[in-house]
Amino acid sequence: QVQLVESGGGLVQPGGSLRLSCAASGSIFTIYAMGWYRQAPGKQRDMVATITSGDSTNYADSVKGRFTISRDGAKNTVYLQMNSLKPEDTAVYYCNVQLLGGLGYANWWGQGTQVTVSS
Repeated sequence: QVQLVESGGGLVQPGGSLRLSCAASGSIFTIYAMGWYRQAPGKQRDMVATITSGDSTNYADSVKGRFTISRDGAKNTVYLQMNSLKPEDTAVYYCNVQLLGGLGYANWWGQGTQVTVSS
């Protein structure tokens, strides 16, 4: 079993910053990739940023230059630094981890953390 614990969401004014964290624990042998996705009300869940075990990163065009994804391999933790936030960034943000664990290859999701950008 694997647990993902997210933190760092909240309410921020436009132009502000937030930092999300997601820590994975449990039966984990290898983490292949970690990432953040978001889902706004009435919309599908979209990729925000991903990072591989080799630190290769990928960003949605809408967040390039504003968001930065990073990871701490020793802590099995992924971070998302969000700067210059806009109202359209408002969504529930979900952590995703692709790993090899006790049950084989698996794709795990966090419980989600709300990010609201509003004045």
